[in-house]
Order: sequence, then C-alpha cells, then structure tokens
Amino acid sequence: MAITAAMVKELRERTGAGMMDCKNVLNETNGDMEKAIEVLREKGLAKAAKKAGRVAAEGLVKEAVSVDGKTAALVEINSETDFVAKNEQFITFVNEVAQLVLSNDVQDVEALKALSWPGDASKTVGDVLTEKIATIGENLSIRRLAKMTTEGTLVAYTHGGGKIVTIVDVAAEGDKAKEVGRNVAMQVAAVNPEYISMAQVSDETKDKEKEILMTQALNENPGKPENIIEKMVIGRLNKQLKEICLLEQEYVKDPDLTVAKYVAAELGSADAIKSFVRFETGEGIEKKEENFAEEVAKQIQG
Repeated sequence: MAITAAMVKELRERTGAGMMDCKNVLNETNGDMEKAIEVLREKGLAKAAKKAGRVAAEGLVKEAVSVDGKTAALVEINSETDFVAKNEQFITFVNEVAQLVLSNDVQDVEALKALSWPGDASKTVGDVLTEKIATIGENLSIRRLAKMTTEGTLVAYTHGGGKIVTIVDVAAEGDKAKEVGRNVAMQVAAVNPEYISMAQVSDETKDKEKEILMTQALNENPGKPENIIEKMVIGRLNKQLKEICLLEQEYVKDPDLTVAKYVAAELGSADAIKSFVRFETGEGIEKKEENFAEEVAKQIQG
C-alpha cells in the first residue's frame, strides 16, 4: 500500500512520534493506522497514542485584540476535563495560540497548525499541540478560530473565565464606543442571538419558519379560518425572530429598551453595531457522561 504524506501526518499528530518513525512504521504495517500506533507504543515511541481518540469537550476560548482595536482573534482549544482547562501550562498555550492567530493571516485550523512556533522554528503549532497532549496527559484539540478587522472598534467580553467569549464590531471610536461595545458583547454572551437584525434573516428562512408555525397552529386550532390562523402565525413569527435578532432583543440591562434603542441613544444609530462573533466552549460537542464512582470500582476490581 502506498504511504501518503497525509497518513504520516495523521500518525504523527496521534502519537507525537518522529516523522521518519511514523513513515517507517506505516510501511512496516502496510498502512494500517491502528496497528502502526500499537507498534509505536511497543517501541516506546508513541507519546500521545490513545489520547487523541478521547472526547475533548472542555477547555477555553481566548480572544486577542490589537492595541488599536482594529483587529481581533478568537480561538477555542478543547481539553477532556475542566481540571486541565485551569492548568497554567494549558492556559499559557491557549493565550500563545490566540496571539498567533492575531498576528498571522490564518483562516482555518489547518493553516494555524502549520505555522512555525515562536522561538523554535523547527516546530509547528501542530507539533507543540502534540507535545502538550503528551505532557498534560489528555487529548487536546484546536477546534476553531475567527479573525475580525474593522475601521471602527472591536470590543471583547469574556464570561466564566473563558467559557464564553464574544467580540463586537462597533462603527465608532473612543471610550463611548468601547462602553457600548462591551455592553452589547455582554448581551451577545448572555442571550446568544443568531443575527444582528431581522434584515439579515433570509426570506427562505422566514417562509420555512412560517410554514412550520402554520402547521402547528392549524393542528392546535382545527376548524378555525385559515386567514385568522395566518394572523396569529405572523405574530408568533415576529416574536420568534425578535428573540434571535440582537437589535430586536430586550436589552438585558434595561428591559424597557431594545438593544437597538440603547445603541441608538448612545451612538446615534443602531447601525453602529456591524457584526459579532460568539464562541462557547464545547458547544455542539457531544460530551461523554462519566460515572467516576463506577470507574474507580472497576479499577479496584482489577
């Protein structure tokens, strides 16, 4: 079987073994990845074997914002446990990676992992990640990143020590822009909107949601005229859209205002909020439920 560079790269990432060791063992096992890992372990060359297959759903999100507030980066790096997420070595690594994203033109994780590591050009970010897996003793994963630029001001807000981080693009500068940006970033962290405003919601999405709501309403109100049902549905749809559109949401610091009214009052126009990014640690990852008492009992029993 022909051994490809991609296969060597995967084995290296999963085990932390040297490039030539990975290539030789893949040739020896005729490309059988699991067998190759086993052989590397037997030879004492696998540093991160087995760990790379475990679910990493904890970890941290970290932002990095340039001094002038014109460029910002966001990165999520996952660990298996919250304990490791509080480890000083892990926190330092996440901070360093966030700074790398800020200072380099990278758009995806693979490009990030291919970057040279600061202070040691012989290693890539991916190499250092593999080393961290070996030394920390858990599977770690650079899951995603985001990069933002603006002519206004980028403002970040961190919640829960890095569990949720948001960045908001404000089309203004100065202390007032920073204050409003932080308050809106807190809103995004708390309420998790999907859009800036209703104008961003496509007609296709609106029609689909309306169709679903119409079906629900007709089932709930058999015999009621369809034109009456439609009026009910339009009201429900508008309420539903307001809940997922940032500017239409109730402002958490003053429920008498919408976010749009708050921003307009402070900066002259709700259009001052241009975009936002929100990362929450582990969102969307299916977490394995651990029964630690059962695990310990099994270990005691041998």
